[in-house]
Amino acid sequence: MRIGLLIIAFFLFGPLAHGQKAVSAVSKSAIRVLIVDGFSNHDWKQTSLMVRRILEETGRFEVTVSTAPNSADSLSGTSWDPQFGEYAVVIQNCNNIQDTSLRWPRSVEQRLEAYVRGGGGLYVLHSANNAFARWQQYDTIIGLGWRSRSYGYALQLDSADRITRIPPGQGEGTNHGARFDAVIHIVNRHPINQGYPQRWRTASMELYRYARGPAENLTVLSAATDSVTGRIFPVDWVVQYGKGRVYASSMGHLWKGDVYPVSYRSIDFQTTLIRATEWLATGKVTYPVPAKFPTADAISLRAEEDMPGGPDTRSLTR
Repeated sequence: MRIGLLIIAFFLFGPLAHGQKAVSAVSKSAIRVLIVDGFSNHDWKQTSLMVRRILEETGRFEVTVSTAPNSADSLSGTSWDPQFGEYAVVIQNCNNIQDTSLRWPRSVEQRLEAYVRGGGGLYVLHSANNAFARWQQYDTIIGLGWRSRSYGYALQLDSADRITRIPPGQGEGTNHGARFDAVIHIVNRHPINQGYPQRWRTASMELYRYARGPAENLTVLSAATDSVTGRIFPVDWVVQYGKGRVYASSMGHLWKGDVYPVSYRSIDFQTTLIRATEWLATGKVTYPVPAKFPTADAISLRAEEDMPGGPDTRSLTR
């Protein structure tokens, strides 16, 4: 069967098929969200911008961006002081895999630990799980990250969704192949994916193979079969850390030079971003699943010109 492609035009259904205006007015009860960025081997500026616009377009979120200094010298003497406690959700969009000397001040690390432990919500956005390999509690918080073969457990699933914990020294270090239109399937039903089909096809995903970590208090929500090895690895998962909720996912790849790539135009990514952020804040999800959600046979995209926030997101004020 040829894989269909649903290009969803704005004039047909508006943003995510719910009839919102291009940028909805923020409600008085909007969920306050903080995106933390500043350095990454990905395009962190454009990633933060697109995430902010996707969330704000719903009218359900009020999003602020806090940008860390992006050199080791400036970080060591910085007055950068994100106030995590003022927000219901923190979206982590920093990644220091390209320069491990970049590290948040220890006081900021400790405040994030306390924030999540005390009941805050943390969204680990795509390559944010590559970050901070020397920060032990960060590994516990995120459950699985981009780590070496010698560190932590990797999770692999079989065709019956039984999970094998691959111990340190076995299997491989974290890696990925080329992006592909992966068929994701539900492993555990959860408020985030309630109402999703059992299987659906996502556009241009970068599936992490052998993500590693403590994998404690972790629930795998969905998984996909790698296009090269044929092995099944988690796509997204949640972690309970103290009283706090953590969501992490392979989805959300935006590389240097990308503006509004198909991975971000994909209806399932945008829907999951919105629903996961709501769940992190409230423990429940009210944002509906769009009628044009993808199927196992066809990806579903917003039209390229249908950008959240307007026709040229590069010129929007962050």
